[in-house]
Amino acid sequence: MPKLAALMFAGFCLIFAGETQAQPSRGDFLQIAEKGWVFDYRSSRFRHDPGAPPVLFNGKTVATGGVCLFGDPPHPISKATLKVFSDLLRDVFGRRKTISFVGGEITDCPARQRVYIRLYHGLPSGRLYNADLRYLDDMFEIGLPRHHEEPIFSPAQANGFFGRNGAATHMMIMQPGMAEVTPLEHAFYASILIEELFQVFTFGMDILKFDRETPFYSKLQEYPTYLRHVAWDSERFMQGLLRSNPKGLCGFDVFMLHALATTTLATTNTSDFLDHIRSNFDALLARANSTLSEPSYGTLLDPDCSATPD
Repeated sequence: MPKLAALMFAGFCLIFAGETQAQPSRGDFLQIAEKGWVFDYRSSRFRHDPGAPPVLFNGKTVATGGVCLFGDPPHPISKATLKVFSDLLRDVFGRRKTISFVGGEITDCPARQRVYIRLYHGLPSGRLYNADLRYLDDMFEIGLPRHHEEPIFSPAQANGFFGRNGAATHMMIMQPGMAEVTPLEHAFYASILIEELFQVFTFGMDILKFDRETPFYSKLQEYPTYLRHVAWDSERFMQGLLRSNPKGLCGFDVFMLHALATTTLATTNTSDFLDHIRSNFDALLARANSTLSEPSYGTLLDPDCSATPD
């Protein structure tokens, strides 16, 4: 295991020490799949252009498309996480993602990428963020309001856009500003990047979890946590966010990647996708267990929720 990966894994182990992993049932997997992946696209914050093509949520298309990194140079944590995540997607979908770092601004990215990721440290720039969105509006003809200024709500966030010229996702990811970080910082920065990558590449929705008596089974589950006005790079914020959801991917999440990779459906946010999972549950479970047993993916996984059903 590379030195950085070993440090990240050690950080995870330090935080999770003493916790007991619970085994989910098949019903748990189906319930989470329904909550996170069966939804209607009814409206958005912006008026949808009636002339735009239909909105299709298909994780397979996004998971095999190109990614452009820009802004700050990738920190070793970001670089390592993206590398292992790309390896995971290659093994699951049979095609390696093209990840390019242009070292400048979004205008330096190859045209019509599926995913654009701005890396930054410290306080995020609302000016640069909105300049990115205006560029995507021009490129994909999204139809954003001309003078609207979109705020930044969290240290890692993603927005998907569907325009006349196709779909694109913009991610804004906070990373450390210094080379040396603590185990807590390792876990935090890796966790927020893993969550946004997984959500973007699967089109899964956040799943609020109010019951604290049952364990987490997916990275997309989260306890409501009030951290408003707390500095994002503070220990309090990092600890609070890490407690609010799993620190890495769960067994269910790897299972869902295989479900997306094997479906022939044009869109994956309907009950038909749930039927695909039900009909192929055993085969998907076998694929997921094989992937979960690969040691090289350990830095992406939360060992406290990596179990799968019998």
